[in-house]
Amino acid sequence: MATIIYTHTDEAPLLATYSFLPVIEAYASTAGVAVETRDISLSGRIIAQFADRLPEDQRIDDALAELGALAKTPEANIIKLPNISASIPQLKAAIKELQDQGYALPDYPDSPATDEDRDVRARYDAVKGSAVNPVLREGNSDRRAPASVKNYARSHPHSMGAWSPDSKTNVATMGADDFRSNEKSVVLESDDTLTIQHVAPDGTVTVLKESVPVLAGEVVDGTVMRAAALDAFLTEQVQRAKDEGVLFSVHLKATMMKVSDPIIFGHVVKAFLPAVFDQYGDELAAAGLSPSDGLGSILTGLEKVQNGAEIKAAIEQGLSDGPALAMVDSDRGITNLHVPSDVIVDASMPAMIRTSGHMWGPDGEEADTLAVIPDSSYAGVYQAVIDDCRANGALDPTTMGSVPNVGLMAQAAEEYGSHDKTFEIGGEGVVQVVNTAGDVLVEHDVQAGDIWRACQTKDVPIRNWVELAVTRARASDTPAVFWLDPTRAHDANLIEKVKQYLPEHDTDGLQIEIMPPAEACAFSLERIRKGEDTISVTGNVLRDYNTDLFPILELGTSAKMLSIVPLINGGGLFETGAGGSAPKHVQQLVKENHLRWDSLGEFLALASSFEHLATTTGNARAQILADTLDRATGTFLEENKSPSRKAGEIDNRGSHFYLALYWAQELASQQEDADLAAAFAKVAEDLAANESAIAEELLAVQGSPADIGGYYRPDDAKASAVMRPSETFNGILATLA
Repeated sequence: MATIIYTHTDEAPLLATYSFLPVIEAYASTAGVAVETRDISLSGRIIAQFADRLPEDQRIDDALAELGALAKTPEANIIKLPNISASIPQLKAAIKELQDQGYALPDYPDSPATDEDRDVRARYDAVKGSAVNPVLREGNSDRRAPASVKNYARSHPHSMGAWSPDSKTNVATMGADDFRSNEKSVVLESDDTLTIQHVAPDGTVTVLKESVPVLAGEVVDGTVMRAAALDAFLTEQVQRAKDEGVLFSVHLKATMMKVSDPIIFGHVVKAFLPAVFDQYGDELAAAGLSPSDGLGSILTGLEKVQNGAEIKAAIEQGLSDGPALAMVDSDRGITNLHVPSDVIVDASMPAMIRTSGHMWGPDGEEADTLAVIPDSSYAGVYQAVIDDCRANGALDPTTMGSVPNVGLMAQAAEEYGSHDKTFEIGGEGVVQVVNTAGDVLVEHDVQAGDIWRACQTKDVPIRNWVELAVTRARASDTPAVFWLDPTRAHDANLIEKVKQYLPEHDTDGLQIEIMPPAEACAFSLERIRKGEDTISVTGNVLRDYNTDLFPILELGTSAKMLSIVPLINGGGLFETGAGGSAPKHVQQLVKENHLRWDSLGEFLALASSFEHLATTTGNARAQILADTLDRATGTFLEENKSPSRKAGEIDNRGSHFYLALYWAQELASQQEDADLAAAFAKVAEDLAANESAIAEELLAVQGSPADIGGYYRPDDAKASAVMRPSETFNGILATLA
């Protein structure tokens, strides 16, 4: 039997799964398609790491490792929902919840002192940050807005804030002594195993990473952000924001870049509150309170510090003395510096641009903002959009073109600032990347506190990326631009490879360009304003940034993107948009039993999954399911059955009902398979006849708190009861089983 793997992940997408998965299973069964689940949630990954320490009834298999192996096979058909890319505070919160649920898990060791501590730390480090995506992404990314979504956005435009030519909003970035400016890059001539080491001034060699296997043709980079330069830059920006009378904000990616960016975030917290850390830094450190965990963690931890009230008063004074801070939640006093994972650059910057270049201030009002993005690799992209809006006004969703993306990400390409090749340097010296022959390939002088990182990009994914770019340009008859900067070391090597591999494909009549990112962005914006589309062909980080930036401006959300990963060995990975895992949605559900998560991304991914299944297995009914689901999704959009933000109105569960109704109607009326039409005729009739009753049952539960039995690991029975409250709907679905 053909099989689709549907992933259990985290937060809002997980809760939505309790409601939508029964629909998928019922409809897929009519085509002989099995739908299986695999738990790759943060809690599931934690439990799998410690399975050897848990009793039999609590153990679960390492589903992520299983899916990683499956992704390398032609049979792979995986629907991957958004998951938590865990920061340290999130990881600790998940551990605490699991401990409270009866799992005998060790605490996360902040400062491992024993072999036992180091083992525990290594296990936890394996699940934090972007631990999932690099394992599953055995292919490059093809993300675009489907025609039905784009047409709906044009006819039902989302709100866009007006831009003033006098806007003082800008991006501040280093441009020197940062990752971009210090980058060195080499292309390996043959297979090898590299070592990353630190050499102290007295000649002492400390191995930072003992074994880095590489393949011939692989691009290997190393670079460093100098802590002293970072601190000087941040001090200047705090003063600049105050002088210009704008909000101060920092935009990092402390989830994906799980090692480097929390450290940078800590530098920002210290730069904003210099007097506090000058006077109390040692006491905070002794209490285990780190600025890298955010201001919120420090404030909470002060309750257990002897002079906590005194330090809290100093923090409040520091916040008062500095520029106004951008807020995550001004009503609750949650600032831009409270939690490193609250302000993620790829989502926060387009949201700011969409809102007139404004963020929210402590007074609850919008204001111009200085957006601090320390590393200059891609900061210019956001400045280009800001400059364009300042000169030409806000973009118009009713007329603007689109910027689909072909992203290089296969086999952990360009995984910057994360995993096991990023280090906070302990002392003065030199960091070197050395091959087995003893040759130094990359070398940087470093000081204590500098952040050094390396990354790898294999040749096979680069070849596949170039091929996918040409394929998409040909299929859509759209210009494609490689966003690569010849003055940056890594990009210069990629440009040579792109020029080498493009002639292997038929590019006659296609417009394929190579431009530095800021220039490519300006070029794409000029075309967008004419209603024209431009494919952005980017590396991994810009893939993440662009597939939030442009969809948020075009569609109002990145969750409505079609996100396909054609796996290199023939399988398919279908991601459900780029919308994150929406913790605020869970908070609303628990508070008032209303889930505003929009499952449109799941609908789009499911249709692509069925289509892939039909193509690879010859299952004609799977193709019918795909085609009818596409049409049903179009009706769903036109009938405006997306979730409302307000309790007492349609939510995620109601959306699933209407999608099921429209899909059943399409299946009942299709002409290709009479038996299938007959099987759905009664379902469509019953759903339509009971529409009012089902809608009422789904609305009746809203307005009161909901018990799901856990945030990071909900209780299955409780969560299912909350997410499937319509007995009428459930009963009709059961007739298909």
